[in-house]
Amino acid sequence: MTNSVEIRNLDLSFGAVEVLRNLNLDIQDGEFIVLLGSSGCGKSTLLNCIAGLLEVTAGQIFIKGQNVTWAEPSERGIGMVFQSYALYPQMTVRGNLSFGLKNAKIPKPEIEKRVARAAEILQIEPLLNRKPGALSGGQRQRVAIGRALVRDVDVFLFDEPLSNLDAKLRVDLRVELKRLHNQLQNTMIYVTHDQVEAMTLADRIAVMKGGNIMQLGTPDEIYNQPRNLYVADFIGSPSMNFISGNLESGVFKSGDLAMPMTGYDFMSQPVDRPVVIGIRPEHVVTGELVANAPLQFEANIDLVEPMGSDTLVYAQLGPENFRIRMDGQAKVKAGETIAIGIDPSRASLFDTKSEARL
Repeated sequence: MTNSVEIRNLDLSFGAVEVLRNLNLDIQDGEFIVLLGSSGCGKSTLLNCIAGLLEVTAGQIFIKGQNVTWAEPSERGIGMVFQSYALYPQMTVRGNLSFGLKNAKIPKPEIEKRVARAAEILQIEPLLNRKPGALSGGQRQRVAIGRALVRDVDVFLFDEPLSNLDAKLRVDLRVELKRLHNQLQNTMIYVTHDQVEAMTLADRIAVMKGGNIMQLGTPDEIYNQPRNLYVADFIGSPSMNFISGNLESGVFKSGDLAMPMTGYDFMSQPVDRPVVIGIRPEHVVTGELVANAPLQFEANIDLVEPMGSDTLVYAQLGPENFRIRMDGQAKVKAGETIAIGIDPSRASLFDTKSEARL
């Protein structure tokens, strides 16, 4: 598969402050890739570099094989959707969709064709004669997406387009974006700090921190095989449980806890070393399933959060705070002691010093 966007050794500094550091990224043709990370990690900065809105300090950017490092945004073959709708309030939806095309001297029949197609895809045909002030937030964001869509470009860039919407509307538009990508098969680069958006939308996720990509992989790889402690902690809600201890001859020990780490090959690793074991709350079993678990413990419940489909339990396992995701109908309460089961093959093991996955 050919690459749609290639980023080579990209640096960006504002004075003495390095924002992006020797960053490399290949995005395949037709791929939906999500740049994910907390505020200040460089994800929107990287998107703006691809768009040509920021001048890079060093490195190169290629789109469809063309070096666009110093090209104007209008020459890059991209369409961009921002967090703010940025619609012209005095124009109708039709006017907003067609404005850029008129400036580009596109023939009128072609403009009408593209506007009609975008309106049909985004289901905003009844809104074409309304002005933005008469639209809901979700409708305005559809128009903003449509304005990028009519440009008929190869690469779409989305900078947190759903951040200003309420929770239900975000879910609805997320589904529509996924459907839109399945229909168009264009390359889409999407920035968000919301891991649920990343996991549900992406073909691959680039988890960023401090101007670097900490891990690039499919949602399944990012979730089940985090490359380091940062990715493991960032992905998942609630986040992964971590227990610090020592690995001694294939057995993880932390206080009174002892876990034989079956299913791992430590032959290439030093036998005795300080490590951190990570266990996702949903990989902890309770009730009747405990009897079949390779490792069984008792945990003391501190707090219970009923969430409808799930019940989140905060407990103590040995010296550590421990989160357990139980069935929504689970009948547990604070102060109780429950039996829990853990399968070491579903755990992640990290080196304490390097924080890298073992």
